Amino acid sequence: MPDLKAETGVVPSAFLSGLIAQWRAQDMHGVWNNKSDQELLAPYIFTKEKRRTLPLMADPDAQTLWRLEIFYDAIGLAIARATGVMVTPMIKIHAEGFGRVMLTAGRLVVFVKHVRDAHRFGFESLEALIADGEAQVAAGIDMIRRFPDVAAFGLKGDT
Repeated sequence: MPDLKAETGVVPSAFLSGLIAQWRAQDMHGVWNNKSDQELLAPYIFTKEKRRTLPLMADPDAQTLWRLEIFYDAIGLAIARATGVMVTPMIKIHAEGFGRVMLTAGRLVVFVKHVRDAHRFGFESLEALIADGEAQVAAGIDMIRRFPDVAAFGLKGDT
């Protein structure tokens, strides 16, 4: 099975490797063993043509919400690996496709993003997916480094 670098020339970053690992971890029965990394990431890619086929307003399906959850889990994992502080994602998306994603560490809100049109969650290209994920990871790492005591609150028995 070829890897992402062999397929596309893209060298996986910590975020992208984590995203691929999150997908592979979801495969409890080995159904995706023969799928390449690029095939696993394909549902995240929405070209302009593909996006035009989607309605402007719609309810997100379970697969889309799952894909969104795995994406933010991978961001939290990359931040945690870089900082050594556990990061927890909290996602609340209403049936109409709007809501919020928060990543927290201790008492620190590391990252907040408002979600609209969750049924259209995706990126124009693999490069756009990587750029967005890496930017969010960098912002989360920066936030934890700026407020390390708040991020570590509760890890040392604080109450």
